[in-house]
Amino acid sequence: MIRFDTQPDQYHHWKLSFDGAVATLALDIDEDKGIAPGYKLKLNSYDLGVDIELHDAVNRIRFEHPEVKSVVLTSGKSRMFCSGANIYMLGLSSHAWKVNFCKFTNETRNGLEDSSAHSGLKFLAALNGTTAGGGYELALACDEIAMIDDRSSTVSLPEVPLLGVLPGTGGLTRIVDKRKVRRDLADVFCTTAEGVRADRAREWRLVDHAAKPQQFAEFVRNRALELAKQSDRPGGQGVALTPLKPRLVEVKVNAQARTAEITVKGPTKDQIQMQRSAEWYPLQLARELDQTILDLRHNHLDVGLWILKTKGDTQNVLDLDLLLQNHSTDWFVRETLGYLRRTFARLDVSSRSIFAVVEPGSCFAGTLAELLYAADRSYMLDAEENGPAIALSPLNFGSYPMVNGESRISAHYCGEVPELESNKLFDTRTAKQFGLITAAPDDIDWEEEVRIAIEERAALSPDALTGMEASLRFSGRENMLTRVFGRLSAWQNWIFIRPNATGEQGALKVYGTGSKAKFNWERV
Repeated sequence: MIRFDTQPDQYHHWKLSFDGAVATLALDIDEDKGIAPGYKLKLNSYDLGVDIELHDAVNRIRFEHPEVKSVVLTSGKSRMFCSGANIYMLGLSSHAWKVNFCKFTNETRNGLEDSSAHSGLKFLAALNGTTAGGGYELALACDEIAMIDDRSSTVSLPEVPLLGVLPGTGGLTRIVDKRKVRRDLADVFCTTAEGVRADRAREWRLVDHAAKPQQFAEFVRNRALELAKQSDRPGGQGVALTPLKPRLVEVKVNAQARTAEITVKGPTKDQIQMQRSAEWYPLQLARELDQTILDLRHNHLDVGLWILKTKGDTQNVLDLDLLLQNHSTDWFVRETLGYLRRTFARLDVSSRSIFAVVEPGSCFAGTLAELLYAADRSYMLDAEENGPAIALSPLNFGSYPMVNGESRISAHYCGEVPELESNKLFDTRTAKQFGLITAAPDDIDWEEEVRIAIEERAALSPDALTGMEASLRFSGRENMLTRVFGRLSAWQNWIFIRPNATGEQGALKVYGTGSKAKFNWERV
């Protein structure tokens, strides 16, 4: 059972320190503390446990330290920043483990860019030694990269020549989409196992700055202070992320049916009031839902259909959204909205079918309507009396964009959104008329139609569904992140199960043994 909750006094791999407006996250891997047995995390290489700590550490900077305006990511070891994902871990891991690990890693790095864009938190990668593979991916997610020019340290994406797999998905995409490295130079870079040193890395736009060892620490400090000047984070008293005690999200797993029913409780009137604590409803919701998604992804691989339900007062949700909207410039509210935004985005890229069921007592409104439109289908009861209602708030039209920057309601309508009044309650028939839901069975057919839909979905090929859902959820626009996740879903999945990478004589299996990989030379 993988657990995603941790705190700084439990970290094995990261050291977090603060100096005024600058925080430093130093990667100092304990090679004997891998999340699974069978390998050592040598050369500052990482596994899922390292990224779980990073996810937690960045959230603590966001909420507990509003005085921090820039974050330096560096290494606690000399001459080695990070050698990337641990190769022996990848060689021992199941296919599902590898793909889920890659997805969580990418989401964590995307979160750095999200905070830079929306919360004014800037990131500087200080490469004080050799940087390879996923280590360079981490640097690429930062606003700027500074590299030590010691005549020996290099940056590289060596996955193709060494491992026979795709160079880091996010890394491969970011060097051309984000850093605008010429594609011929990117081709050379991604097929050169030894990487390139500081002078060429800067010339090719792989890094922004280079400094000699004697000046490196001072340069990094000054550059971090300059980045901090770009931030509008206000300082003041932070909010402690106390240990999570679930109370808003209830999960019922039916292993035999391969389904998980996820019920989200809406806010009470008391929970709507502004409360600067981790127990405030929207922050508590974001943390619980985040943990739920990650737990189901990693610990329940056979559960292929998530059924989303809500329970509560629709008007309370709309009142909460009004408060969030009116205080959206408050740093704490802004960070809470960011946590919700990133958590909802996990639903969009989860390789699970998602149905939403709208029953009497549901509260799919405003922020909680994001769950409705993250679903692949929605079923809403058409009751003669006391039927359910759904509602949209202004937050549904841009405050929680998907990773492609489009709102879920826009994606629902493929960009052709009809005029929909905010804060209006839509009963089942009106919702069906506007196309806000998929189906509206009446009292007689409700249980049978929903049951059949669930059973039919669970009987389909999970591979085919993953490909279909990944294609349909992101209509219209593409951007760097949809390209990252699209390649992760397709190319990385495919490459990871090919014998050239993971067969008994594949590159991942024979790495470090002294034997040479044997490839099937057919191009497919």
